[in-house]
Amino acid sequence: MKRVVCATMLTAVAAGCAVGPDYERPAVEMPAAWRVASAKDAEIANTAWWKQFDDPVLDELIDTALRENRDLVIATARVDRFLGVLTTTRSEFFPQLGYGLDASRNRASETGATPLPPGTDPYYELYQGGLSAAWQIDLFGRVRRLSEAARANALASEQARRGVILTVVTTVASGYIGLRALDRQLEISRATARNYAGTLKLFELRYRGGIVSSLELAQVKSQYQQALAAVPVLERQVATQENLLSVLLGRNPGPIPRGRTIEQLAAPAIPGGLPATLLERRPDILQAEQNLVAANANIGAARALYFPSISITGFAGSVSAALSDFATSPSASGFVAGTVVGPLFTFGAISGQVASAEAGQREALGLFQQVVQNALRETNDALVGAQKKAAEYEALAQRVDALRTYARLSRLRFDNGVASYLEVLYAENELFSAELTTVRAQAERNTELINVYKAFGGGWVTLADPLAASPK
Repeated sequence: MKRVVCATMLTAVAAGCAVGPDYERPAVEMPAAWRVASAKDAEIANTAWWKQFDDPVLDELIDTALRENRDLVIATARVDRFLGVLTTTRSEFFPQLGYGLDASRNRASETGATPLPPGTDPYYELYQGGLSAAWQIDLFGRVRRLSEAARANALASEQARRGVILTVVTTVASGYIGLRALDRQLEISRATARNYAGTLKLFELRYRGGIVSSLELAQVKSQYQQALAAVPVLERQVATQENLLSVLLGRNPGPIPRGRTIEQLAAPAIPGGLPATLLERRPDILQAEQNLVAANANIGAARALYFPSISITGFAGSVSAALSDFATSPSASGFVAGTVVGPLFTFGAISGQVASAEAGQREALGLFQQVVQNALRETNDALVGAQKKAAEYEALAQRVDALRTYARLSRLRFDNGVASYLEVLYAENELFSAELTTVRAQAERNTELINVYKAFGGGWVTLADPLAASPK
């Protein structure tokens, strides 16, 4: 019987036995194509797409954010923390070696169970030291499962860091485009207010001359104040946007340099790729899968607690009452011991851990499936948004052209006495509103293009990674 047990244990060790389920990627239902047609060149997603805007200032802002962003610093430190846990866990595969040195002065009892002979000095010194070793044999794979879980947690933290890179780059690009759109809207508002101010002076002169009525003068004042009121609102939004970008750059709130205007920014091409590629490119999906791997490994680590723990300990050194004899052969001391410890009655302590680990695996599986579905939704939303926002912007741009003609002809009709100023007021107000809306739509179109790159993930994160923040 002993031979059978020993043979079984040796076979388990040689085979690398580890209790608990081995990880297999769960089946994920992926659509064959996106809801809208996208470009066929998937390699576009693997380029530094923000450079397609052709704005060196934006490129520099993104480089600065990758170096200085505090979220990236935190994420990088978190990766190092999990790597430290992995190193600690893996150390349990190997014997743990140590040393000890001890020197003491002692006094023996003169009236104890074994009295000292008369005249014997009760005081004596004791010196001992040596090397110790302890090794817990991972017979049932508990350390292997813990190491597997620690490795998966480290990989998940790395994917989380890559997700921060993705977010930082896309947020800085979107924020910069939003800032340039606000700048343009502020220019339009100030120019319109100046234009209306000139019209108001002219009408005040005409009113004093009795050419126009007080009603028409009030209309012009209202028009001027409406344009004037838009200026401080936009100035506040510009300052707020600058503060947001400053924090993304790892700086205190302050001004942000400008490059090309919103009209001069080139629109990036839309990347392509099949839905299934998200499983390999999206950091959040990869992170969720590694969390699932860790949760799966934790089941095995918990189940291994049902089995005995086998450990070997040893000591080799010297013990002597005289320091001069400490290194001599008669002072040598040592031992080797083996220990087998296992559970008998735990009253649910282990089964509770197993049930908790199994529930954690089901939770991680649900989260993984949810992340995949959200990734598909975000990508479809971004592709639809990019397509429809481009169409919306084109329509609004043509509307602005038509309104400019309308406003010019209305002013001409008013100057020739054919129409009242009410017609001019309506045309110019419509033009002012349409210009602001069109600039906003242009920014939203570019933002949707950025969202497509964010949704696809892609090799561009790898290109940005070398510039990312590192521990300081």
